[in-house]
Amino acid sequence: MKKVILYLSFGLFILASCKVDEPIVKNPTTRSIRISSAYINEYIWADNSVLYNVSLATKPVVKIVFDDSINISKFISSKVTFTGEIGSNFTAAKGENNKTLLLTSTVVPKGLTEYTLTVDTGNYLGGKISTRFSSRFVTAVDPTPKFPTISDDSLLTLVQKKTFDYFWSYAHPTSGLARERFGSGETVTSGGSGFGIMTIPVAIERGFITRAQGYERMNKIVNFLNASSTDKFHGAFPHWINGTTGKVIPFSTKDDGADLVETAFLMQGLLTVQSYFKNGTTAEKAMCNTIQALWENVDWTWFQQNGQQKLYWHWSPNYGWDMNMPISGWNEGLIVYVLAASSPTHAITKSVYDSGFARNGAMKNGNTFYGVTLPLGEDNGGPMFFAHYSFLGLNPTHLSDAYANYLTQNTAHAKINYNYCVANPKGQYGYSSNCWGLTASDIQNGYTASSPNNDVGVIAPTAALSSFPYTPTESRQALHFFYYTLGDKLWGDYGFKDAFNINTRWFADSYLAIDQGPIVIMIENYRTGLLWNLFMQNPNVQAGLSKLGFTY
Repeated sequence: MKKVILYLSFGLFILASCKVDEPIVKNPTTRSIRISSAYINEYIWADNSVLYNVSLATKPVVKIVFDDSINISKFISSKVTFTGEIGSNFTAAKGENNKTLLLTSTVVPKGLTEYTLTVDTGNYLGGKISTRFSSRFVTAVDPTPKFPTISDDSLLTLVQKKTFDYFWSYAHPTSGLARERFGSGETVTSGGSGFGIMTIPVAIERGFITRAQGYERMNKIVNFLNASSTDKFHGAFPHWINGTTGKVIPFSTKDDGADLVETAFLMQGLLTVQSYFKNGTTAEKAMCNTIQALWENVDWTWFQQNGQQKLYWHWSPNYGWDMNMPISGWNEGLIVYVLAASSPTHAITKSVYDSGFARNGAMKNGNTFYGVTLPLGEDNGGPMFFAHYSFLGLNPTHLSDAYANYLTQNTAHAKINYNYCVANPKGQYGYSSNCWGLTASDIQNGYTASSPNNDVGVIAPTAALSSFPYTPTESRQALHFFYYTLGDKLWGDYGFKDAFNINTRWFADSYLAIDQGPIVIMIENYRTGLLWNLFMQNPNVQAGLSKLGFTY
């Protein structure tokens, strides 16, 4: 009996010893599976990348290819996620082979919206997914019209009416002048107000307001500007003014006095309105006399800085000529020299224009860009406002001097701006024959003068819309795109918002006076020539143009 027990004990010991030497397997070996490639709607989609312009014609289909077979029955939905309204609204299925996973959205995503797909690591799909995939895609612009289609004539009127309302409903209540931008409070802008003033004849003629209403607003503005309490420096106005007190609001530390360029924009507007009301009622004629006094009070020759053959932009009662910025072309400063030569009281000579602005011909260009010869200015034309601000009143149609024909100049400028955006050498997402226009505007977290030489991906509606006299076909294409296609994002209480960047899906909330005004004015000049006719009939302006050697 003892032997039997001994043998049994020995046998158990041997069995136990054998079990210690063998590996103990609690779970079967898990295969490692890696993601080899990914596609969305058959376009290759790299990890940690962004794919633009994903079609809205069909619901997105994502294909994930692995390096080994997968088991779709082991799919865990929490491991694969989409952002946005797609979320978990998709189906997962095996693709054309055992290595492919198909993810098909069951909802149509929104236009111009970014989505992220994440395929996480973990034990699912029949193995251990060892590589994580996370990438973004941006859907195409939704081409569906956002507003009912109307005639082009009606659309132009609608754009003018809504844009004019910035200067009418949002004007400063005390002065009647234009606020610098939406949200500026007390800060009104002299140049932007000059643009806003020019929209009043348009509004009267289009029936947006009555003539009596237009006169009442203009009389408020003119009396405010003429008041002794409103700051003026040798007859010139500051860039920014407090709309209640009339006191200068410094544009920068040393820019706390006269701004001759902004003053020229203001005078261009005042002289245009003067022509509109000059043959009216006794009260209207009295207002026009006050405008004449403001006009005659500007001492343009003072801004030659002690008799130099050029005009200077700024003068400060505290810093004198410290900013020392001459106004030289080619840029928006043509109107400054024209008005300075036209002054009935403080006129410059032709030599100041030739030396100061034209730089004795150095402002000429003559090279070809994107198939268009550019007579004046920097290569590729610069920001579009060069072709707008001086020509709100100055009619370029037959305007020529020793340096250029100005319709040729401005048309070339607009065509180059358009052709650049179509060619899109920097690959800015969204640029096209329907979406173009580079000029000074708000950008994300700032402001810049966009141009082909300073392209940050931001389109400003004012660039194309204020170019209607030069590029009617191209501007109309842009108008349709801005209104019908982007209208849900770009159209607001005062017409088109200031700017947008399709690449980053950024649309400004802002409106700027200097961008809103030219839209109303240049569309009207395209339609009827109203503001050109009013400004150009001024006998002082005609004399000044002739003095400078212009034919018109």
